Amino acid sequence: MKWFFYITLSVSLLSCQTDGDHEKLRTIMVEDQIIERGIKDPRLLDIMRTIPRHEFVPEKYRSAAYEDGPLPIGYDQTISQPFIVAFMTEHLQVEPDHKVLEIGTGSGYQAAVLSGMADHVYTIEIVSELALESRSRLKAMSFNNVTVLAGDGYKGWPEEAPFDRVMVTAAPEKIPQALVDQLRTGGRMVVPIGKQHGIQYLWVITKQKDGTIVKDKVLPVRFVPMVKGE
Repeated sequence: MKWFFYITLSVSLLSCQTDGDHEKLRTIMVEDQIIERGIKDPRLLDIMRTIPRHEFVPEKYRSAAYEDGPLPIGYDQTISQPFIVAFMTEHLQVEPDHKVLEIGTGSGYQAAVLSGMADHVYTIEIVSELALESRSRLKAMSFNNVTVLAGDGYKGWPEEAPFDRVMVTAAPEKIPQALVDQLRTGGRMVVPIGKQHGIQYLWVITKQKDGTIVKDKVLPVRFVPMVKGE
């Protein structure tokens, strides 16, 4: 009974946090979880200090939105750990004139971060309910340079290709060829590769002039599997 009372009280108090409280939590998140681990891009740091991450998670998890870990968002999907969002974004090396393809919209948080770095973000979500939710959320929050598509990420978005950058936020077992084909020459992709219950690594992929790719393994990770459409 004491445990239940503590949890209830804790959630109740945290649900009453002000915008100022959330701003302080974002500052702590960036300082302790991101800068301390070597992320240096000033544009990225400013963006992550600004975006209200708690608005991208279900109500019952908002008290943990700025903690150092992933959180469930429903449909067996998660919002990534803040450091992983920052790490992947920095390694993508996005410029202000870039067109970016994201595979795995999820809650829309990573797309929101990318939108502050790029000219336009095209993001694909296999779970139609999540695509609808994230599209509505991003529109309501005035992320007007993000376009959300409910679809199969393995196919990419050929109608909008080529893309300067591609980010994949779920793990295929190998790099989808369609995403390589839709990457502009000289373009860059960040993607986790590996089996669901096996070892996964984050790779940085660069496309050469002859269409071949150069792969750089940068970090062991754990992501939900990248799901194929029917």
